[in-house]
Amino acid sequence: MDISAEIKKVTDPIYQKISSTVPEIEWATYAPYIYKINRLKKEKNAVILAHNYQTPEIYHGISDFSADSLALAIEASKTKADIIIMCGVHFMAETAKLMSPNKKVLLPDMSAGCSLSSSITGEDVRNLKKQYPGVPVVSYVNTSADVKAETDVCCTSANAVKIVNSLKVKKVIFLPDDYLAKYVASQTDVEIISWKGTCEVHEQFNDEEINEIRKNNPGIKIIAHPECPPDVIKASDFTGSTSGMIKYVKDKQPEKVMMVTECSMSDNVQIDNPKVKFIRPCNLCPHMKKITLPKILDCLENETNEIVMDDITIKKARNSVERMVKIGR
Repeated sequence: MDISAEIKKVTDPIYQKISSTVPEIEWATYAPYIYKINRLKKEKNAVILAHNYQTPEIYHGISDFSADSLALAIEASKTKADIIIMCGVHFMAETAKLMSPNKKVLLPDMSAGCSLSSSITGEDVRNLKKQYPGVPVVSYVNTSADVKAETDVCCTSANAVKIVNSLKVKKVIFLPDDYLAKYVASQTDVEIISWKGTCEVHEQFNDEEINEIRKNNPGIKIIAHPECPPDVIKASDFTGSTSGMIKYVKDKQPEKVMMVTECSMSDNVQIDNPKVKFIRPCNLCPHMKKITLPKILDCLENETNEIVMDDITIKKARNSVERMVKIGR
C-alpha cells in the first residue's frame, strides 16, 4: 500500500501526536492500515476498544476507547456499535462478550492469551470452594469466562481492595494473581486465600533493578503495578493500577518517572505527558503484541475470530462482572 495524498492528509494529525515514539519509516507502513481501519469501522458500525498495553499506532491511531480492563468492560456494556473489536487479550474479549452478549465481539488474534488467565480453570475454583465452603470467591478480571462463572465478584487492580472490603467477611478466596493477593492482604484485615498465578511481564522485575535505576536517576519517581513482586512494590514510590499509574503521572507531572509495567504503556502515557521524561527498562507482553494493524484490518473486513460462548456461561460469568462494575473503583 502506498501513502496517497488522501491517506497522508487524514493520518498526519495522528502522526504528529505520536511522532516522538513512532519513527517516520514505520509510520509509512502503519498509515494505510490506520486509514482503512478507521474508514471501515464507520461503514460497519464497529467500535475498537484498546487496552493500555497496545502499541501507540493502535492506542492513538484507531481505538475509539482506550483504557484499563475495568473501563473497557464498562464501555463494552454501553456501546451502541454492532461489532466490538477488542485490541487486547482473550479474557478481555470474553469479558466484552459477557457485557454485550448480543453484539458480535471479535479478537484480532485468538492466540493472544494471558499467563494469569491460563494459570487457573473453572474446575480449580470448584475444588477450592469444596476446600473452603462458604468462603466467597473474588477473581481478578484477568481470568476466563469459565472461572468468572464460578466467581462471586470480579475485581481489577484498580478496585481489588475495595471489592474485598465490600464483602464484609473475614476470609476470601482471591484468584489467581499471587502478587496482587499479597498486595491486597497488605491493605486489608481480611484473610486472603491465594492462588499461585503470576503475570509473566510483571514478575520479571526485581528490587535490584529498581534500586540501580534510582541510583542512576536522582529524583526519579518509580511507580509500580500491584502485579509486581512484593520487593518491587516496597522499592517503589507509588503502587497503583493501570489507571492509577496514568493518573499519578498526569497529576504529579514528575520530572522523571519509571512505570514498572508493560512497555507500551510508557509510550502511550508519554505521548499524553510530553514534559515528563520516561526511563524505560520495561518488559513487553508477548500476547498483547500479537495484536497488529494487519490482523485488525483482516478481522474487521472478514468479521473473523468471533468470541462465542454458551448462554449458561454468559449468564453465570456476567453476574460476577456486573457486580464488580456496580461497586466501581
